[in-house]
Amino acid sequence: MRFGTVAAFGALLSGCNFVVMAPSGDIASQQRDLIVISTILMLIIVIPVISLTLFFAWRYRQSNTTAKYDPEWSHSTRLEVIIWAAPLAIIIALGAITWISTHTLDPYRPLDRISADKPLNADVKPITVEVVALDWKWLFIYPDLGISTVNELAAPVDVPINFKITAASVMNSFYIPALAGQIYAMAGMETKLHAVINEPGDYTGFSSNYSGAGFSGMRFTFKGLEQDDFDKWVETVKASETDLTRNAYLELEKPTENAPVNYYAKTDSNLYDVILDMCADPSDQCMSELAMVDAGLICLAPPKVLDQTAALADRPRFSPRVE
Repeated sequence: MRFGTVAAFGALLSGCNFVVMAPSGDIASQQRDLIVISTILMLIIVIPVISLTLFFAWRYRQSNTTAKYDPEWSHSTRLEVIIWAAPLAIIIALGAITWISTHTLDPYRPLDRISADKPLNADVKPITVEVVALDWKWLFIYPDLGISTVNELAAPVDVPINFKITAASVMNSFYIPALAGQIYAMAGMETKLHAVINEPGDYTGFSSNYSGAGFSGMRFTFKGLEQDDFDKWVETVKASETDLTRNAYLELEKPTENAPVNYYAKTDSNLYDVILDMCADPSDQCMSELAMVDAGLICLAPPKVLDQTAALADRPRFSPRVE
């Protein structure tokens, strides 16, 4: 029975794709290296401790009457040095490596290389992608290109990607294992990620933070494309007959499960900003305005004074504070 269970478990694992240990992006590769190095350093202590524990249990078992019995033994300077010096050296090495890697792989830090053997070319312009976690789908806005997509993301190979990440409602976590580590997406807040994809291919992205009933279908495809193929992909998106206006976004924002891929040829230029400010709906008060009210910098105008038509268009929702 035990053998059958182990065999079945092994068969299941044989179909797994351990992408975390075989990534295609430089940031994920460095994170993989950190995992491997840290594991090896810890095993230098763990393996001898486990081995000696098993050896002592066997060597000094009750039935082994040949084992030396020395009840008066209490101290050995040599053993003390070995027992304390080795773990201390490992901790110092592990701490130094982790400290350096933590700063080098800071997701807010712009890239300083494309890969281990490719320096960053100053002439290469990074591509900016604004990411919005919705219930239960992903919206990707390309502000420099004026396009946006749902549940499909693309970037050219060996070009730095600057992600700006937020959420429309509950917290999610933006994660493409082949590209870089996961980054949380939170409503009213912006997190960042700098990464690069080094190999062409289709990679899986998803939310790694449970966010409700449609969480399991909150997946998307990340396409790493050569520059010519990326340009063709952009033209395909621009050929769409759908635009992402504020009203269209309010419809898109409504919860849906297993949403299909969708392209938007044009996107409102300030859409991401108002989503981040939590006032995509023109009838909502922006967080930045409320913050200024709390700081005493402005006063809200009485509702009857507001021109409702102008409020929907230009959002004059406040008046200067008069002392």
